[in-house]
Amino acid sequence: MTSSSAGSRKALSKIASNRLQKELVEWQVNPPSGFKHKVTDNLQRWVIEVNGAAGTLYANETYQLQVDFPEHYPMEAPQVIFLHPAPLHPHIYSNGHICLDILYDSWSPAMTVSSICISILSMLSSATIKQRPEDNDRYVKNCQNGRSPKETRWWFHDDKV
Repeated sequence: MTSSSAGSRKALSKIASNRLQKELVEWQVNPPSGFKHKVTDNLQRWVIEVNGAAGTLYANETYQLQVDFPEHYPMEAPQVIFLHPAPLHPHIYSNGHICLDILYDSWSPAMTVSSICISILSMLSSATIKQRPEDNDRYVKNCQNGRSPKETRWWFHDDKV
């Protein structure tokens, strides 16, 4: 759900709401290192501040993730994007879409917002070069009408970055 489709999303199921309440409490007690949840009154959309890990290309840099939870979370993966400006990374498009298998094909209901954040920080931390994906311009152009990254058929071929 990009900003343009946020108004049309369905309300959270009771299971999703209970799960997110539990995750939020756990986050408040034990937040993942390098992340800060920006408190709002909207349980269905979280904005999370990401701090680049020390000793990496992203050290001392701060970015924001937007996490939109679907009606049937955790059975369905949330949509996770970087808000502008997105970090320069071979798997992060300039529109904030992230090419990371756990957000799509490899999603498991056992995953949490914290585990997603840790995976994203690990992806950032392992980068050896700051650059956009080779197909950035074409991909972003195809997403101009507010297309969700969950509608993309991702090709996960590079696990070195």
